[in-house]
This record gives sequence, C-alpha cells and structure tokens, in this order.
Amino acid sequence: MDFQKFSDCFSNVKDFKLSGKSAQGQLATEQRKKYLENDLASYTNARKAGVLLFCYPKQDKMHLSLIKRSEYKGVHSGQISFPGGKQEEEDSSIWNTAVRECNEELGTSLTQKKPLLSLTPTYIPPSNFLVSPFVLATADYPNFKPNKREVAKHLELPLEHLIRFKIEERVLMNGPAAGIRVPCFVYDKHIIWGATAMILFEFKIFLESRF
Repeated sequence: MDFQKFSDCFSNVKDFKLSGKSAQGQLATEQRKKYLENDLASYTNARKAGVLLFCYPKQDKMHLSLIKRSEYKGVHSGQISFPGGKQEEEDSSIWNTAVRECNEELGTSLTQKKPLLSLTPTYIPPSNFLVSPFVLATADYPNFKPNKREVAKHLELPLEHLIRFKIEERVLMNGPAAGIRVPCFVYDKHIIWGATAMILFEFKIFLESRF
C-alpha cells in the first residue's frame, strides 16, 4: 500500500461507522471484557490520554509507528504501545496531547491541525486511563529521533502486515502481567496486546473495509 492508496482510504471517511466495542472485545482479556459493557461517559474520573496511529511511507510502503516502552516501575513497563501519553494542562485538546507526545517520544515535528480519523476511545483499567486514538499521516518519511529515556525500541509496522494479522493467544512472559494468557497480535517476535491490540484491530477493520 503506497501513500496514494492510503490517502484514498479517507476520501469518504465520514461514511465509516466505527466498529467500537465489537472490535475491541475480540482482543480484550477476560478481565477487561466486563469494562466494555460500560458506557464511556461513565469514566468521568478516569485520567485522559491521547495516542497516535502515525502512518508514513517507507520504501514506498505505508508503515505505522509502535514503540516498546522502557522498563520502569509501572503497569505498562516494557509494553508495546502507540506514541502518546497523558493530557497535560498545556494541551488545548486530547488531539494536541497525542501530537505533542508523539513529537516528544519519537523526535518528530508534527503540526497537523486535525486527524484523518478518530477511533473509539478505550478504557485501561490498571492505570485508569481513557485513551483517545487518532490516525495521522505524512507523505514523506520522518526524521525519527526516539527519546531513549521513554522508548526502548521503535517498531515500524507495515500496514500490509496489519491487514494480514491473525489473532493469536500467548502467555505473557515478562512484566506485571506475566503468566496471563492474552489474545494478541505478534510482530517481529513482539506481543501486541491490551489496549494497543484493541485499537489496532479497529484500524485493521477500517483498512479492510476500504479494499
């Protein structure tokens, strides 16, 4: 998929109905499925976070950035995630949060005023975050300079791989959730699970619907 074909996917984006909870439920752990029964408006006390599904061409094929978080004393230590983070007072919107965090974590200089697509917000029980995901793209390959303090590894996922992903089940071997069997995607030996996998699956459904 080149940049032009990718861009064409968004020509009638208003006609796309988000798959939301039906998609999220297929990648949710058993412990998380009960939270999908709640209306998102009920999470008034949740902390707000924004993440970016940042897409760009690499060798004429569209890719998406994922990061492996650095090890730290927290529930998301070492996990695969999207660039993003919690909303700060300086952020005028949760969209601005997602862009700012991507710039800080990957060293990009994104300035777009609005996303190509807003995906379904996802609640993360262990950290009490309500995460809003946004899709953004650039026509040129970015000059990445990952923040070594926050990013242990920068993964570049080809969108053609995402479309072909099959849901697997794996037992987590590391981190606070070690020993839990989870539905997931696997890329380059990395297990993508939890909210990241749930959001990716909805984006996968969107891309599939455009072809």
